[in-house]
This record gives sequence, C-alpha cells and structure tokens, in this order.
Amino acid sequence: MRICLIAPEQFAVPGNGSVEICIWNIARRLARRHKVTIVSRRAPGLPDTAETEQVRFIRLPSGTPSRYRSSVLGYLEAAEPYDLIQIDNRPLLLAAVKRQHPGTPVLAFLHSLTFVPARPEIARSLALADAVAANSRSLQQRLTRRFPGIRSKLSVVPLGADLSRFIPVSSQEKTRLRTLYGLPPGFTVLFVGRVIPRKGVNVLIRAMRRLKQHMPARLLIAGRGQPPYLRQLKSLARRLGVQVIFLGNIPHEEIHSLYQAADCFICPSQRHEAFGLVNVEAMASGLPVIASSNGGIREIIDSGRNGYLVKQYRDPAPFARLMLQIGRNPALAASIGLQGRNDALQMYEWQHTVELLENIYLKLVPSQ
Repeated sequence: MRICLIAPEQFAVPGNGSVEICIWNIARRLARRHKVTIVSRRAPGLPDTAETEQVRFIRLPSGTPSRYRSSVLGYLEAAEPYDLIQIDNRPLLLAAVKRQHPGTPVLAFLHSLTFVPARPEIARSLALADAVAANSRSLQQRLTRRFPGIRSKLSVVPLGADLSRFIPVSSQEKTRLRTLYGLPPGFTVLFVGRVIPRKGVNVLIRAMRRLKQHMPARLLIAGRGQPPYLRQLKSLARRLGVQVIFLGNIPHEEIHSLYQAADCFICPSQRHEAFGLVNVEAMASGLPVIASSNGGIREIIDSGRNGYLVKQYRDPAPFARLMLQIGRNPALAASIGLQGRNDALQMYEWQHTVELLENIYLKLVPSQ
C-alpha cells in the first residue's frame, strides 16, 4: 500500500513526544512491506524532504493549525495518490483532508482526549473518518460516550516500546551509567514526561520528602517544562530538603540509558492518561513502576504483579510507602521488574501495534 501518516502541526518527526515516537516507530515497521510517507512540520536542522529506513519524510510550513492545514492540503493535491491516509490526533485536519480526497480511506489515530472535546464540529469531523483507532480501552470508552456515532468504527490499538533498546542491564552497567550522569550511590527515582501540573511532579517531590526520612534517595526529572513552573518545583524541593536533579529534555534515542540508571519509575499523573507510554518503556527496562491508577495506565500495570497502582494519587503518602517498600527490598524490586519486562515482551512490541493497524488498513483498502 501507499500510506501517508500525517503528524499534528506542533511536532516534527522524529521527535521526543509520545505522538512523534508512535508515528516514527509505526512507519519504520510499515515500510518493510509498504511505501510509507510521514508528513510533519518543518523544524530547524531537519531537511524538508528526506528518506530514512525506507520511510519518506515531507516537512511542511506550520506555525498555526490553519497554516499547516493549508500546507498539508497543498501537498496532498500535488502528490501521487495514496491508498490510505492516517491522521494522528487532529480531527479537524482529518475532516479537511477527507473533504478534499473523498475517495481515499482516512483513519484517525487518537492518543488522548486533548484535541477531541465534546463539540459538534469534532463530532462532524470524526463522522467523516473511515475508521478511528484509540490507544487504550479507557480512551475508547470515553470517546464512545462523547461521540456515540463512531462506536462501530472505533478500534483499540495499544502502543509499544523498542524492546531491543529498552532492556534491563547488569549492576555493573547501572553503576557505569550512574557515573556517566554524575549520580552518587543511593536509591534513584525517575520521572520522565512533560513537566506540567497535570503530571503530578509536585506530588512526587512531596513523596520524596517522606521517603528521605527513612532512606537516602534522589529524584531525576527528565522532560521539558515552562520556566515559571520549573522554578516553583525547584523552590518546593529546596524548601522540603529533597534532592532533585532536573535534566531537561533528553532526546528519545538516548532516554533508555536513563531508565537503566534508575532504581524505580514513578508516574504520578493527576488527570486521565489515555495510555502512558513511559510506563511501558520503564517496564521494558526492568524497572519497578509505581503509577497513578487512572485511564489506560490500569490496562498496563497489574498492581502487585508487574508494578503498583496508587488509587489516592493526589496524596504523596502512598507513593512514598511503595517507594520505601521497593527501596528496602531489592529482591522484590527485581521480581516486579522482571515481570514487567516479561509482560512488555508479550504485549507491547511495536510490531504488534503495526499488525493491528494493518488489519484496519486492509479492511479499508480491501484490494491490497
């Protein structure tokens, strides 16, 4: 098939966010059997056209949703026709593309609720999609409640991780990586993600204060945030006497080594997480995961078996208790981490994601 994957206007692909990571990892595997093009925004340092691993990249002018929409429509009008177009997370862009190319099957792949508010224009846009994919059952259920009309064309397609890169390492390699990051000995807790209020980093810092009353520990925070909010968090950490290292944005092609340097991964999200890709990456790396019990995270973590879920996730105390339990019991940490790795191998390889998508594609393009 000739397949076009269209990224949102905010992101250049490849990139570090979960949507860009998803698009790239799907495309590079689809390209083993299909002719695949990724359309995304222009970005400094990236060429407007390129080819990597048999995937063609087209990068277009953006800046605003309307400008990007015009760029995409102009490109598609001039390009060789595609057998199928997939648009991630942007129903309004999908509607514009479908109106311009009514004879081409168009799939919406939705990763969160952020860009699908319960508004009439979103409902009309999704009604134009030939199929809709959601990355978790939790997201599927919420979308169905908001837009009952798409129920029959909505499928669940979970995401994955690169299981050859996100792998457990020996204690010697962990020590080497900690030296590389300048970390002294001691229990190391990791957070990876956007540093924004809804991700709960403030709750985690308060949990670290409770933990340090029982054992020496430090917190690593990898991810972008707005300077005013980062200053708030740094001030909170100083006030509570918590050792927090803000690493800023770590390129995704390097982030696996950070998981491998840590002892425990925490995902203290305060609002609905449709999937929670970082939890799968941590599990694949053999890290015990402690995460908020919300959204699609509950479909990944089986509490007490391959990680732990915190129901009262606005309270730092349960996070602290579970971190202490992991920190004081290396055998338990190893057992939980091993089960997480095994579950990731069974359920969260990107190739599985691709096969589920291909099944949808073939229903939409039956002649292939």
